Amino acid sequence: MPSETLFERDGHRNVLLEDFGGGAAVQSNQHVIIDGDEGMILDPGGHKIYGKVLAETHVQLRGAQLRHLFLSHQDPDIVAAANGWLMTTDAEAWISKLWVRFVPHFGLDRLVVERLRPIPDEGMILPLGASELWILPAHFLHSCGNFHVYDPISKILYTGDLGASLDRDYRVVRDFDAHVPAMEGFHRRYMASNAALRAWLRMARELDVEIVAPQHGASFVGKEMVARFFEWLETLEVGIDVMGAQGYRIPRRT
Repeated sequence: MPSETLFERDGHRNVLLEDFGGGAAVQSNQHVIIDGDEGMILDPGGHKIYGKVLAETHVQLRGAQLRHLFLSHQDPDIVAAANGWLMTTDAEAWISKLWVRFVPHFGLDRLVVERLRPIPDEGMILPLGASELWILPAHFLHSCGNFHVYDPISKILYTGDLGASLDRDYRVVRDFDAHVPAMEGFHRRYMASNAALRAWLRMARELDVEIVAPQHGASFVGKEMVARFFEWLETLEVGIDVMGAQGYRIPRRT
């Protein structure tokens, strides 16, 4: 599938890149945001797709400079190729302060390690061209140091693993009820707790959101579909609240 422009106006563009994965690897979306002569890629991925994603990103930048890599958390489908991106661009990579000492284990060269920058727990405002991107706390959804990106110009909320769906070949959710089975098992197991989910929802509902764009699977487009997604999250039981004490037992021999 070709890359898709989700929003474009007055030099500001939001692009969903083609899925360059396949095989045993989990499907992942890469997103690029460009404002004027600066760009950012979100969760650029691992070694297998690095070359193709880098090439397509440069096509989409149309001569703009890649200023930022945004790394929502520490998983390999997000950060494994960080060294390649930092060695071949002048971008800075942003990740939770909790993971700055861990990402170098993926092979960060000493020449680029200073461009791995910490995001404070409370998040931050990140300039991009003449615009600003909001880096929002999403801790324990699922990583203990986790962030999302809100773009107030396009009104797209990039949610990483929150909203992820598996084994579907469409890019946009048309039938929410039919889509739930593609999300439910993943969210119940990967999201840490109902308390974290409810806290995130209180924050997210303060935003003007037109699109929720997860890192895996289909996006939720339009205020009605976004509202359905938020309502579903509000009643969902996840993580330790589902597993409870029964998940912590010494295994028996079989």
